[in-house]
Amino acid sequence: MDVLNVGVLTVIVATLVVAKLISALLFPRSTAKRLPLPPVVKSWPLLGGLVRFINGPMVMLRHEYPKLGSVFTLNIFHKKITFLIGHEVSAHFFKAPESDLSQQEVYQFNVPTFGPGVVFDVDYSVRQEQFRFFTEALRVNKLKGYVDQMVTEAQDYFSKWGDSGEVDLKYELEHLIILTASRCLLGREVRDKLFADVSALFHDLDNGMLPISVILPYLPIPAHRRRDQARKKLAEIFATIIASRKQSGKSENDMLQCFIESKYKDGRPTSESEVTGLLIAALFAGQHTSSITSTWTGAYLLRHKEYLSAVLEEQKTLMEKHGKKVDHDILSEMDVLYRCIKEALRLHPPLIMLLRSSHTDFSVQTREGKQYDIPKGHIVATSPAFANRLPHVFKDPDRYDPDRFAVGREEDKVAGPFSYISFGGGRHGCLGEPFAYLQIKAIWSHLLRNFELELISPFPEIDWNAMVVGVKGKVMVRYKRRELSVN
Repeated sequence: MDVLNVGVLTVIVATLVVAKLISALLFPRSTAKRLPLPPVVKSWPLLGGLVRFINGPMVMLRHEYPKLGSVFTLNIFHKKITFLIGHEVSAHFFKAPESDLSQQEVYQFNVPTFGPGVVFDVDYSVRQEQFRFFTEALRVNKLKGYVDQMVTEAQDYFSKWGDSGEVDLKYELEHLIILTASRCLLGREVRDKLFADVSALFHDLDNGMLPISVILPYLPIPAHRRRDQARKKLAEIFATIIASRKQSGKSENDMLQCFIESKYKDGRPTSESEVTGLLIAALFAGQHTSSITSTWTGAYLLRHKEYLSAVLEEQKTLMEKHGKKVDHDILSEMDVLYRCIKEALRLHPPLIMLLRSSHTDFSVQTREGKQYDIPKGHIVATSPAFANRLPHVFKDPDRYDPDRFAVGREEDKVAGPFSYISFGGGRHGCLGEPFAYLQIKAIWSHLLRNFELELISPFPEIDWNAMVVGVKGKVMVRYKRRELSVN
């Protein structure tokens, strides 16, 4: 280092010291006592926190929550993940503006899958406009048209079943839901002519979302290369469909059409690349949740005969009132089935962890009255899978009890906001929640009205190893075709 640089450095350091002294004299720090930081999970230095997390976040939560309480921090390398468990401490998580708690940094691993220029690859103002496109595509008048397509898909699919037989319910519902999603979201062209090709490409996209992808999304491994090739081919397919629709002037009732017609506030239309990315994001957001929740709903209904009887009685009542017709408004009357689906989703939310990046300091207070400061720079996490089973919120929380949501009990509302978070909540609540409930209701109302079902395999276990936590193994069901009698 030469003399000039040393001199310059000396001046800079001296200036900073003097500025610090002046600042201390003019703006003395508050003598108010700072709140303590959250307790820290004990682990081996460097790799200990990572090992605890990789071995299973739910195992770690079940072990640490009784010891450390509802707020604690896990150190992973240089990152600090602070968990907020329960509605008493998670209000800020759900209500804070993006400038305070951000999704963008923690969900960057989605960018190679969704593509450039959409969702987590754009700043918050653009992302909000794109979420407006989703909202407009899921308005009630749009949902009514989607329901007609859902009902038709269910009728066509189950018409191929025999008079009796045995099936893997998990496989059947996964396949039906991707068919339904193709029709409602991706469009008639994909559903009628390109389903096999597009389904295979989405399969490659799905398989390219691995645990390692969260940390190293661009790692040059075979699964990522297949993901990138599939994303490129999907962009080509949708570019052709979009151009064809624009040239013909035809308009369809699907999400693809909504995105084609969407415009930003400055009047700019969506590009073909953006439309493709938004469609991929929509399918990823909904496909797994709907198929997993449909399967758990069926497994619980077939295990708990009292609730199976209750949903059958509800179907009979609606058939007496409306005949065999099923539409949006009739599905909306299925309160008993709704509670059964909601309870399955409480016990088994597909997304077990929600994350944010903290850009500002904030504080929380636990139900026991303990207060903690959460510093800027922490990753902040909450867990629907854990919070949905807290015994001070839900009575006998491991028991399947749809009546806990019935009028008079409403355990999720009695406890307070953000007690039930299977669909998130607050500023980032799931926009597709109404669509998911309608889709699952349409499928199960058809099954209940047309088949006797019996669970013949053991009650399924949870597949904790999946990126989106679902049902492990097959769910074998014996069926017999019959029409539900209203007498």
